[in-house]
Amino acid sequence: MYDYELHQVNAAELIRRADAQRTVRQAVLARRAARRSGREDPEGRVSTDQDRFAHAA
Repeated sequence: MYDYELHQVNAAELIRRADAQRTVRQAVLARRAARRSGREDPEGRVSTDQDRFAHAA
């Protein structure tokens, strides 16, 4: 009986981890899609000027 309960706990933990990874992956894909569509990301870059600083020698 103890082995079965241990298996259930491990299975539940694996399912929880997979769900968390899926959520993170969906968030990353949503941010990429928002960036590609041209919408402004409220937590994105402040400045869009890429050549503001001189390149190092």
